[in-house]
Amino acid sequence: MDKHTIIGLLIIFAMFLGYSFYSSHKAQEAREKQLAEQELQADKKAKRDTTKYVQLAADSLTGKQDANAKATTPTSVKQQSSNSILGYVDSTKNNDFVVRTNKAEYHFSRYGGYVKSVLLKDIYKYAPEGEKKDELVMFQDNTTSMSIPLRVRDSVQSLIYSDKCYFTAEKDTVDVKSGTGHLRLYLHPYKLSDSTNAVSSEVDNNAYVMFDYTFKADEYMLDYTVRMKNMSKYLFKQSMNLDWKASLYSVEKNVKAERDLSTLYYMDNRDEVENLNERASDSKEMPTELKWVSFKQQFFTSILIAKNQDFRKGKMEVKVDNKNDNDPMLKKMESNVNFDIADFDNGQFDMQMYYGPNQYKVLKGYDMNLEKLVPLGWGFFLLHWINRFIVIPIFNWLEAYGISYGIIILILSIFIKIVILPLAYKTYLSSAKMRVLRPQIEELNAKFPKPEDAMKKQQATMTLYKKAGISPMGGCVPMLIQMPILIAMYRFFPAAYELRQQGFLWAEDLSTYDSILNLSFSIPFYGDHVSLFTLLMTAATLVYTWLNNRLMSVGNNDQMKMMKWMMYLMPILFLGMFNSFSSALTYYYLLINLITFLQMWIFRMAIDEKKLLKKMETNMVKPVKKTKWQARMEEMIKQQQQLQQQQQKRK
Repeated sequence: MDKHTIIGLLIIFAMFLGYSFYSSHKAQEAREKQLAEQELQADKKAKRDTTKYVQLAADSLTGKQDANAKATTPTSVKQQSSNSILGYVDSTKNNDFVVRTNKAEYHFSRYGGYVKSVLLKDIYKYAPEGEKKDELVMFQDNTTSMSIPLRVRDSVQSLIYSDKCYFTAEKDTVDVKSGTGHLRLYLHPYKLSDSTNAVSSEVDNNAYVMFDYTFKADEYMLDYTVRMKNMSKYLFKQSMNLDWKASLYSVEKNVKAERDLSTLYYMDNRDEVENLNERASDSKEMPTELKWVSFKQQFFTSILIAKNQDFRKGKMEVKVDNKNDNDPMLKKMESNVNFDIADFDNGQFDMQMYYGPNQYKVLKGYDMNLEKLVPLGWGFFLLHWINRFIVIPIFNWLEAYGISYGIIILILSIFIKIVILPLAYKTYLSSAKMRVLRPQIEELNAKFPKPEDAMKKQQATMTLYKKAGISPMGGCVPMLIQMPILIAMYRFFPAAYELRQQGFLWAEDLSTYDSILNLSFSIPFYGDHVSLFTLLMTAATLVYTWLNNRLMSVGNNDQMKMMKWMMYLMPILFLGMFNSFSSALTYYYLLINLITFLQMWIFRMAIDEKKLLKKMETNMVKPVKKTKWQARMEEMIKQQQQLQQQQQKRK
């Protein structure tokens, strides 16, 4: 590793570190500002709702209840009006509708007919070592709702929300162990008099709004269809709005990391997948068509998909209103999408819903760009190409053999180092050439000690390199080519669902940090725990730096001393950065360092530096043909020298 390579890495690290601090500071400012605004708006809303509720109560007592009273009733008032023409209530049944497949157990609310909670089978929520792990439940304890406003033709109340209406079904429980199964939920109206349009007490069983759910035994995806049957007599024709809300709660060990990776994703009519801000509250209104909307957590997601025709438009919002990083409530999310049903007597709108893991190979299989919910570095083509076409196929191939994930990472590390072996050899060879040529470089430094001779020294150095057959960028370019691979791994391991709750050695979960000691206090920039893989990675990096400095035999001037100090400081800074990262990632970086030690030893044994110097000295006496780049550089240096001479004459 030559001087230019070291300087380049230091600049890259400084930029990365500076951006991280800047982003963290800005995100914190945005979060605090959002919290203050939300508290102010909540106070104002509470005052408005209280005033409206008092007025509604007074109007109802005096017989002046407004026709649109439901629209102004506070959302905390759950009970549907007794004058509603929709939803016959069977007071003897209040339990949920339940559907069981081989993948999950779904609970549907009788009031609203929406998915109330989902238990994912054979998938467990995080629990400290030694404690019982419970099966993972998405959206428990009334943390989600889904509602469609319906405009009815009675004179009492024109707007009714489906999540306040009582649904019925042919069966309360459905088991789907093979093939497909259905849960059909009905919302029947009370009959209206043809002459007076008054509501009778008789239910019209020939008319209904139906939520038809279709399940496949071995899939997380289900079909969801909203059907209308003979409802034009009871409902005004309208554009339908589906309002979906959910509060996401932590199910992983590292709550802060889980929160930072949770947000709302969506795909527009151009098949472009985007997301709202991951670090602060955010909202987005889409005037164009949408194909799907997703409430995404670190390893799990719930998705609403327009099946045959797109949602016409949508509004989305993410709220971060928790002030404590360890608060289990991650974020509140809401989406409001618009769709049309052309015929209220015999029409429908088809959708799909997905409740399950953010697993690349599962989401990729649906061919709807859902795999972009897995953060593989989609912003830069090289990163996701490396992950999609190299890392993931090899990882899945090795996984099929049933071997430990720690061994899979080891094999993957060896494979990657073998692939980039020619680049590593070229980098080492370049540094070896620079090392054996150092006496000549020192002579040039002594020959041109003055600052004003810097251009002459540079020209003489380049001439020496050219005669010796050394490319000044020979050591830097191969290292820069390897950088996308290192960054791709940085994206892959924390996002790999397969590593979730998979142990190796002392790490109980490779998807999060491996804590060997929990501290009773928090150290700034480090945390409240000690990750052993991170410590070993840091130690290996320091040893590599020490060995590399010895091989380079750099000078002892002040500049070189400062550079040495910075090279030792970088791993210490990385120690704090990686302490809370995925242990699979720090384990991988540790392996890469260890394999690099082995490579350096092999290269050192294979390259005879005395023979290399002799070969370079032979090359120096041969005539060298200038390349176009070298000719341009020499011409540029000459022009700079002439400019300096002119400036000195003027003085």
